[in-house]
Amino acid sequence: MAYWLWIVAGAALMIAEVFLGSFFVFWFGLAAVFVGLAALLIPGIPAAAQLTLWALLSGLLALAWFKYIKPLSRDRTKAGLSREALIGQVGHVLRPPSGESRGAIRFPAPILGSDEWQILSQDPLAIGDRAHVTELSGNALIVRKM
Repeated sequence: MAYWLWIVAGAALMIAEVFLGSFFVFWFGLAAVFVGLAALLIPGIPAAAQLTLWALLSGLLALAWFKYIKPLSRDRTKAGLSREALIGQVGHVLRPPSGESRGAIRFPAPILGSDEWQILSQDPLAIGDRAHVTELSGNALIVRKM
């Protein structure tokens, strides 16, 4: 097979990846480009050897992607999951809410970048009380006394 067929097919697969978004077809295209370059550098490679090389490279590149590269790009933060990160957290009341003014709570470790948050509560709270987060209201937490 002509080297340029492999390069064109590889480029087509990599362009198709733009529309698929799975980042899986890309590796088949990259393997095809590598086979095209190998066929250019070493003329006379039989078609069966080219197909075998493409299949092996495709498998190795896809395996490397899923096993080694993709896990590095996972987002391990809780950004965008503020409600889930805050509900159930327990802290100590620094300033109880009174009337229309909000109180403050401090958590033992920062949550979403801050260890102190504004609070609202239906329960009577005093400084030093332990409270847990039950809900969010804007940028304030709704807490209940423990």
